[in-house]
Amino acid sequence: MLLLLSILFTCASANFHRDADVTFGGDRVKILEAGRTLTLSLDQTSGSGFQSKKEYLFGRFDMQLKLVPANSAGTVTTFYLSSIGTGHDEIDFEFLGNSTGEPYTVHTNVYSQGKGDKEQQFRLWFDPTSSFHTYSILWNSQRIIFLVDNIPIRVYNNHESIGTPFPKKQSMRVYCSLWNADDWATQGGRVKADWSKAPFVATYRNFNINACPATGSCHGKSADSSNMEVLTWQTKELDARERNRLRWVQQKHMVYNYCSDSNRFANGFPAECKRSRF
Repeated sequence: MLLLLSILFTCASANFHRDADVTFGGDRVKILEAGRTLTLSLDQTSGSGFQSKKEYLFGRFDMQLKLVPANSAGTVTTFYLSSIGTGHDEIDFEFLGNSTGEPYTVHTNVYSQGKGDKEQQFRLWFDPTSSFHTYSILWNSQRIIFLVDNIPIRVYNNHESIGTPFPKKQSMRVYCSLWNADDWATQGGRVKADWSKAPFVATYRNFNINACPATGSCHGKSADSSNMEVLTWQTKELDARERNRLRWVQQKHMVYNYCSDSNRFANGFPAECKRSRF
């Protein structure tokens, strides 16, 4: 049984040497601590990024990040899932930098069949530059849950029954990057990157993948005591305690919700906005 599970599932802390490919930036990507830690840097010439070697269809993906400290205006640090090609699917965490002393904005979005416009944004309740914090994407066929230090900040449910596309057919890789977006990222582009402070550096570590590889199968297996932890994310929904924590985050720390933007949707909100946020 354990051998079979190892074939069907990936459930382990990834090693950046073994499990990641550099996508751009060359030696701006540095792998440290025997593959446990990776840094991305950004200068005026280029940013940097990496992707997982494997593609996945559903899973839980955890990454510890320590974001660019001090004056991070104009920078965007990312951790997201994406397929490739026309009509791609994507699940985003983007961290928008700010001037020294001003808070980061955490930008989340979901794309299905090439269409996004599902943004929610948050301000964190801690300094994300002073120590590592864990950011997680849980993705199954019924919902997507965004978590920070295991606290749910957003749930995006499958509403295909009312005509809203949901990402469930295309396998995705994990992507991470650090890049210059000072034309829009900080206060609508009014605050630019201060290149005298470059290189800007973000640090990633303890990348944990608990997911179905695109070439395998995660269906038809019973959950017993030996594989319950592996299977938990497949049917995950919020319990009462988690719903209370989600309410707290969205009441106290949400700064933008597309479902409340009446100027943007003057002719009526998207259909899923009328449904429960859980």
